[in-house]
Amino acid sequence: MNKTFILIATAGSAALLLGAFGFQYLGDLPPCKMCIWQRWPHGIAILAGVLALAMKQRMFAWLGAVATLITSLIGFYHAGVEKGIFEGPDSCTSGPVGGMSTDDLFNQIMNAPLVRCDEIPWDMFGISMAGWNALVSLGLFCIWIMASRRS
Repeated sequence: MNKTFILIATAGSAALLLGAFGFQYLGDLPPCKMCIWQRWPHGIAILAGVLALAMKQRMFAWLGAVATLITSLIGFYHAGVEKGIFEGPDSCTSGPVGGMSTDDLFNQIMNAPLVRCDEIPWDMFGISMAGWNALVSLGLFCIWIMASRRS
């Protein structure tokens, strides 16, 4: 296990999570349901890093790797939903209107989330926050793998 790689990977997840909270609370960009899904694995990766450093157990480094891979995959899926490549969850994206009764349509509108998963509220270089999370988390996954394998 390599302490330096564990510190880098743990700090990377902490930075991404702090950035997400910064966009939410300072930038007034509330998260959608899929954005929240991407946050949990970063929390697990941070905990794994702390435990790996404190207990010097390689399994925690592997847990960090799995957590960052999961958030990366969720991020790629979310970015695909934003770009219309994949269909997102019905509870977080625009739903069909055709063939619905007035009551069903009203219920759909009233139960719709405030922030939709299929809209891009912010991007940089044409890549959304979900896309950036996917890419950076994939890099963190690689760092966790290096941390797990080095002695």
